[in-house]
Amino acid sequence: MRRHSLRLRLGLAAAALIALALALAGIGLTIILDRVLDARTADALDRTAKLIAGRVSLAPDGKPTLSREPPDSRFATPYGGLYWQVEAGSHVLRSRSLWDKSLDLGQADANGTVDTTGPDGGRLIAVVQPLTIGPGGAETNLRVIVAEDRRNLAASRTTFLRLLVPALVALFVVLALAMALFVRRALAPFRVLQADLLAVHAGTRTRLPEDFPDEVRPLVHDLNRLLDAQERALIRARDAATDMAHGLKTPLAVLDALARRTGPADPALSAEIAEQARAMGGQVERALARARIAASGDLRRRSCRVAPVAKRLVATLRRLPEGDSLDWVVSVPEPLAYPGEEGELMEVLGNLLDNARKWAHRRVRITGAMDAGRLSLAVDDDGPGMSAAAIAGIGRGQRWDETRPGTGFGIAIARDVAEAAGAQLAFGRSEMGGLRAELKWPGG
Repeated sequence: MRRHSLRLRLGLAAAALIALALALAGIGLTIILDRVLDARTADALDRTAKLIAGRVSLAPDGKPTLSREPPDSRFATPYGGLYWQVEAGSHVLRSRSLWDKSLDLGQADANGTVDTTGPDGGRLIAVVQPLTIGPGGAETNLRVIVAEDRRNLAASRTTFLRLLVPALVALFVVLALAMALFVRRALAPFRVLQADLLAVHAGTRTRLPEDFPDEVRPLVHDLNRLLDAQERALIRARDAATDMAHGLKTPLAVLDALARRTGPADPALSAEIAEQARAMGGQVERALARARIAASGDLRRRSCRVAPVAKRLVATLRRLPEGDSLDWVVSVPEPLAYPGEEGELMEVLGNLLDNARKWAHRRVRITGAMDAGRLSLAVDDDGPGMSAAAIAGIGRGQRWDETRPGTGFGIAIARDVAEAAGAQLAFGRSEMGGLRAELKWPGG
């Protein structure tokens, strides 16, 4: 999944929110547990305090006595974690678990829960139960205190957390997976839209269907408007270029006729007129080629297989002058596809092969390659070739040799069409001794 993926961003945001919600839920449950434990402990201590209060009596000297101690063994174990204490003025009766210490609650005498320090320094939760005994007029105020070490509560809290944390983690995993499925489902219309756009780009569809959710439909509507506007603009541009090109053909034919007519009287003028007519004819051919390129459109481009086109072009060129005497070698992988329509590939490859036909001595080779996402198509010949300086000086429409017929616009047209399809045309020295023209484009 890519770094800028909307699905990744939504998934991470959802996972973060789920983690935050579960963390807050865990903290809230822990706080609730602490309060429940405190309440239940205080209730148990209160019942024990009332039990002890029911068994308290006063000796003749005013000391409190207990007829029978509570049954919990922790009261009899030094520092056992559970303590009781009965106070009658300056007289104090306490459980064996307090050993030689006392519970110091100050003047707290109302019913309720208080915190204090235990005999071993630990924190205690304590309940105070006031009590009055004795005959009327000679009552004695007593105070019964029962306390429990909070470490016992902490152990219960730890046990709870040991169960809670794995449960929350498992819940996080389940919710994260559910959210991932939800995000994938929610983004499904965009995947459909992407497939439809690829179909438009490939030329198998002219418009996008509008059966999308309400949230996506405005985008689809605007894209369709863009496609329609582009189509209209391309048609206008194509028609304008075609009209201009065809409008120039008649004047060019007249100039060519004038050149031939003035040839006997003024050969220099005739040659100049003929040269300018050829240059203008090349421009016309180039304008028509660009019009054909524009007709396909950038968003509605399709691909075509190279091997069949190359074989048909070679079969045609064999019938031209000097073509039947050449050895044509076509070595192109069948899966190799050019990122444009078949007519565009014929425009590019036809110009390159025709140029090779004019200059080759005995052999022309067409080879294709598919290497790690980079595709290429090369045309090599065994002609005289060109120097590095001459190759570097190739300009669009510039003829570098006047000994062969042509306007010099073939390579320029091939380059225009190739670049419109996203391919790059480069020239170099062939291992066969002549010129190497190579097309390269990224693989899909």
